[in-house]
Amino acid sequence: MRNSMLQFRASRASLCSLILAGTAALSPGQAQEPPARISLTEAESRALLDRTVENQKRDDRALDLFERIERTETRKDADVTKHAEVRVVRTFPAGAGTAHILLGPDGKPADAAAYRKELEKLEQYLAWAAQSGSEQRTAYEKVAKKRKEREDLVEATRLAFLYTWVADEPRGDRMLSKYRMEPNPAYKPTSRSTGIFAKVRGYVWLDAAAAQLARVDAQVTDDISFGGFLAKIYKGSHFMQERYELEPGIWLPTFSQYDFDGRKFFFSFGIHERTFFTQYRRVGPPKDAVAIIRAELGKPAASAGDP
Repeated sequence: MRNSMLQFRASRASLCSLILAGTAALSPGQAQEPPARISLTEAESRALLDRTVENQKRDDRALDLFERIERTETRKDADVTKHAEVRVVRTFPAGAGTAHILLGPDGKPADAAAYRKELEKLEQYLAWAAQSGSEQRTAYEKVAKKRKEREDLVEATRLAFLYTWVADEPRGDRMLSKYRMEPNPAYKPTSRSTGIFAKVRGYVWLDAAAAQLARVDAQVTDDISFGGFLAKIYKGSHFMQERYELEPGIWLPTFSQYDFDGRKFFFSFGIHERTFFTQYRRVGPPKDAVAIIRAELGKPAASAGDP
């Protein structure tokens, strides 16, 4: 059953990645706006689309340079009034990987000795990742491959969805444009991954002034099979995410919610999670980040043999 849950989580992560990739591409010729709203010209719409897509790619890459605190509340069902299991981690990018250091429910280390041990492991990995040997090149090639796969999905979704303008809504001191997102019946999937787009619909909120995705709220409209029909995510599963500008020109997630139900073999289960992302801090690539961790450990900035 544990393996089933892990594979379901992997399927969920893949689906959410596809949803976010899909919402990055606002197709200019397909937004049906009421006459009272001033429409963009074809050239302006194309320019907005191109900027939004490129900004989404840049934001995804930037996430690998920021540490943050992630507080995840997990429940057996979607009722947020019921008791939740809480897990808080310090997420720290490490070049070819990401460290998840467990914290207490209050966001502070529950065990000082264990926390320091995890920081020492992170320091060693960052020092390794900052080098340029064959092992490091292989590890970074894998990261680059995954990133390209995601960026290819962003490009594919230029035609995968139709967007219809619904309203302009304020959020704080900014104005967001809300669009209904529906599968494009004329789109021909190019892979099993892009075939999922036909089973997702919902709404997206776009900050047109910044050409950034600010919010997505999407629902699965038909069962989605994985692993040769051995696993399924059921119709009605839901995902939403809020994104804010955390640094000039960089928009990153601050809140995500998953309400996914499915099965693996003959076992049914669900994942109902809310994750809050806080305390973002740019730490940079491993060669810069290792100095931050060494400072926390009270070590010199560099040691003999380090990069």
